[in-house]
Amino acid sequence: MTQRYWLMKSEPEEASIDDLASAKHQTLAWTGVRNYQARNFMRDEMHEGDGVLFYHSSCAVPGIAGLATVASTPYPDPTQFDPKSPYFDPKSTPESPRWLLVDVKLDRKTRLVPLTEMRQMAELDGMQVLARGNRLSITPVSPKHWKFITQHLVEA
Repeated sequence: MTQRYWLMKSEPEEASIDDLASAKHQTLAWTGVRNYQARNFMRDEMHEGDGVLFYHSSCAVPGIAGLATVASTPYPDPTQFDPKSPYFDPKSTPESPRWLLVDVKLDRKTRLVPLTEMRQMAELDGMQVLARGNRLSITPVSPKHWKFITQHLVEA
């Protein structure tokens, strides 16, 4: 099985790289995905061991904040069944869940690589997160982009 790479966005107030670093076993369930395309990536294409660029979004300086690994196979997101959760989905049932998640395990925190810096790198042309209007919380990352980012940008 070929290793794949992903960029996974999280709002730091919801789940930051520091939250991941302080979580039990440095692992978090990636809850709250409510976009079918992002869900399908988790369901159909993500595998344990895949690389993750942990990306802070909807904040003062969005960008890559760390490296992580997909640490589980997909399973139902429990927040969809909790009426008190902002991610509650009344149409989803335990017998027929709509929303899935994977666990993500910290590899290491990195320096913050701002979106503005990434946009200036010709080596990252074509990276989905850099496309204007891209709102997906999970996007695939090509091996070429992964290699450039991990070898040249995230080092302090």
